[in-house]
Amino acid sequence: MRIYMQIPPVGNTAPRFYHLHLQEDLLEGWTLVREWGYQGSSGRVRREHFANREQAEAALLRVRDDQLKRGYQVVFLQAQPL
Repeated sequence: MRIYMQIPPVGNTAPRFYHLHLQEDLLEGWTLVREWGYQGSSGRVRREHFANREQAEAALLRVRDDQLKRGYQVVFLQAQPL
């Protein structure tokens, strides 16, 4: 699953982005990758490991909801087949 969000630019500043991405690892776990920053610059990255997909998806949805409350808007959403 992949979610890309942005806050529209204000004045001369670049828009802010927040990118959430789930990926399966080689140890049968899942990693939630979070990237954020200003569009066009190198942002920050945080990776969190989870034992199963359900926990990783729950964390992804929690982070998405937190960012929506802060003013981000979903620009792109891609779901992975089960």
